[in-house]
Formats: sequence, structure tokens, C-alpha cells
Amino acid sequence: MRKRVTKAIFPVAGLGARFLPATKAIPKEILPLVDRPLIQYAVDEAQAAGIKELIFVTAGSNSVLEDYFDNDPELVNALRKKGSADLLADLRQTDMESGIVAFVRQRELWGLGHAVACAQQLIANESFAVLLPDDVIDADKPCLKQMIEAWTETGGNMVGVMDVPRDQIPALGVLDIKEDMNRLVSVRGLVKKTDAADEPSCTAVIGRYILTPSVMGSLVIGTPSVGAETQLHDAINAAAVQENNVYGYRFEGNHYDCSSKAGYLEAIVAFALKRPEFRDRFGAYLEATVKHGGGMS
Repeated sequence: MRKRVTKAIFPVAGLGARFLPATKAIPKEILPLVDRPLIQYAVDEAQAAGIKELIFVTAGSNSVLEDYFDNDPELVNALRKKGSADLLADLRQTDMESGIVAFVRQRELWGLGHAVACAQQLIANESFAVLLPDDVIDADKPCLKQMIEAWTETGGNMVGVMDVPRDQIPALGVLDIKEDMNRLVSVRGLVKKTDAADEPSCTAVIGRYILTPSVMGSLVIGTPSVGAETQLHDAINAAAVQENNVYGYRFEGNHYDCSSKAGYLEAIVAFALKRPEFRDRFGAYLEATVKHGGGMS
């Protein structure tokens, strides 16, 4: 029986430069999507997939994130006195028991691969998940859960993927496909963006990964010198060549790229319209705004 995936890494050490000046004071992963921060959606997805240990790779002083997942007795007591049962229920989602959450410092911003490698001592010799919080996925069955269910059959390494128009191929890269099996894709490797006309496919990689100890080993060995970066895709490609065990999984659901302002705004609209308490009023506002050419008088 294949061992379960129970640990997940959340790389949250980026500067969030696209969202300055807001991210000067608020980490990007804490930016709200309606009334919950981006990081909460990723954590909920991980826990719904059976993840038991959450490892956050941070940079500098990120007490905001630590405070968010800590218990706040004064706030709890104040809400109890007001009889705010619904708010207390929402707040409980952010309270993590001791031992579930760990914070690791990425002292130098040497890329996504280096961020993942910073968690090496907490992963040990087991497969693990990586979730990028600014890739928000709205799905009936959480994306990572879909992937883990497929991974129990394949093992190896797996990346979340989606088909996109050629002119929208993202900077994260696309798959070099060996065999396309509908939802599941066997791949030769991951290709970084060059020219859209030269890309081997339009199946793009998004921020969900299930990775093996050998990939972690490659990342640790590949720790860069100053000024360089350790690329996660290079380590995955090494596994594809040496072990022939890399797969893409086309998840079911809607993806929102909240690393961009436009994608973030799209996510806010989509998630607001899903909420019954906002749908009618907000939907009517959007309809009227569009009708009047983007402005209300």
C-alpha cells in the first residue's frame, strides 16, 4: 500500500511586488478574497486532502501570518460576549493545534526550488505536497484531493495542470507530453516559457505539486550561490529523465491567478457571486456598472 501524503509546503517568502504598496505592510498571502485571506483557501484545500502538517516558508519577519494562525483569546472572549456564534465558527478555522503548523525562514530569496528545499529537515524521506497560495482553485472536490487520489495509483511526481490558449501560456511553463491519458498525462519534462510558437504543448503548470524525496534531494544539492536561483522545475525534470515518474493532472475546477491584479480581481468577483448573501446585490451592481460603461453616476 502506498504511503499517504501528509505534509504540505506553502512557499510564502515572495515580496509581493505586484501588489505594492499594499504588500509593504501586509504579506500577499494575507490579502483578502472576500473575507478570508488567500492562504486560508490553500490551507483548507490541503486539509481537505488529508494533509496533517503545514509548513510555511517565510522571509524576514512575517508575524502577521503567525498571528493569523494563532489563538486570540481576547478576540474569542469578545465575540462570545456579543453572542457572535457565526463569527466564532469562522474564527475556529484559523486556530491550529500545536504541532500542525511550522514556520521555516528562507533567508535569501533564491527561487521557488530553494524555498521548498528550506523545509527539507521537516519532510524527511517521504513524498510531500507544495501549494502556491496565489493559485486559487475553486472546485467541488479540492484540487489537491483530486491529485492525491490519482497519485495513489501512479506514485512518483505529479503537477497540477490546465489547458490554456497558446497566447496565454504562463511564465511557469508547460508540459512536454509523452502520453496523454485525458485527466492524467505522462510527461518527458516541464518546459519554461520561451516563445509561444515553440512550446511543446498548451498544457500549463499551476501551483500544485506532489513530489518525491528524490526531488527534494536534488533541490538541496542544487542550493545556489549568491545571485542564482534553484529552480523547482529543474529538479522535477531530473526525476523525469532518471526515474520516468513525472505526471501532469488536469484538475476539475476554476483557476484564478491571484499573483496578478487582474486575476485577483476576477477571483474576488467569482467568489463574491458564489455567496448567497452577496449574489443578488453584488450581481445587480456589476450588471449596472457594465451597462453604464464601467462607471456609476
